[in-house]
This record gives sequence, C-alpha cells and structure tokens, in this order.
Amino acid sequence: MVQYLELFKTIRRRRSIRAFKGEPVKREDLTRVLKAAVLAPSAGDIQPWEFIVTTDAEVRRDLAVAAVGQYWMEEAPLIITVCAKEEASALHYGERGSRLYCIQDTAAAIQNILLASTALGYGSCWVGAFDEGEVRRVLKIPNGVRPVAMIPIGGPGERPEARSRRSLKRVVHSEVYGGQRF
Repeated sequence: MVQYLELFKTIRRRRSIRAFKGEPVKREDLTRVLKAAVLAPSAGDIQPWEFIVTTDAEVRRDLAVAAVGQYWMEEAPLIITVCAKEEASALHYGERGSRLYCIQDTAAAIQNILLASTALGYGSCWVGAFDEGEVRRVLKIPNGVRPVAMIPIGGPGERPEARSRRSLKRVVHSEVYGGQRF
C-alpha cells in the first residue's frame, strides 16, 4: 500500500519545470530514468522508441533554438529527445501503427521519464513545440525515426504551484459519450 501512496504522491508533485540549477544529473539516476522509459507499455510490445541524451551545451542551445526559441531549455544539464520508430510500428500495424501507435507508445515512455525524474528529485518538462526538421538535422535522426518530444531534466530551479484540473464530472462519461456524468 505504501508503494501505491508514493506513486500517487509523485504524480501529484510532478510539474513542468522551466528553470534549472546547474548541477548535473547523476549517471545512475539517468540510467534509472531511462530504464523507467523502456518499461512503458507499447502496442504489440514493439517498443518503437529511441532516446537521444544530449549534454553538450552547444547542441542543447541548438535544440532550444529548434524549440521555437525556448532558451530556458539550455539551463537543464541534459535533454532527452524521445523518438518513435514509425517503420517498426508500420510493419505490424500499417498506417495506424506509424501514425498513432508509435506516438502513443512514446507518450507512455515520456510519462514514465517525467514521473521517474520527479521521484528522483529532478525537474523536467515535456516539450512538444519544435521544428521537427531542425531537431532531426541537429541530432542526425534518420528517416523513419520521428522526434516526438524533448525533455530537459535537471535540478529544479523553481517550484510552481499546481494548476487547476478539470473535474471528473466534466470529463468522465458513463457507458457512452454524453452518458451520465461521473
């Protein structure tokens, strides 16, 4: 029961952090975060993800530029770029695999990265606003592998308050869409 309570506490503590302290992420912590990522579920257990860990300051700067000028990303000691291997999913599931399943699969891995980072005391942020072609160029990502998100990770330099969430009765439907509210 204690483990479940810790999980829910971590979920509640997670915030999008956009300011970082300069301290590096410990190698063993990075390994734990990446191991959490690969434990995510995936359609057909294909695991169509690739992770690029960037610590080089110049490359982090280039990624911040590609992320429509989100220069705060440079403050993080590392950025994990999560990529989807579209072709791997397409082999098993056709167009639905390449357009949807590999994105869902990488999203699950991204959430695990965010929660693991939070559990270890780091700040992180899911960055999806970027020029995909520029990220592909900077990181030398081949065709068939699509950058889905960049996640800056580091010691949090801020502690934002929780933002409000829509209530369950506004988002949960019973049996069918528009059915009785929760």
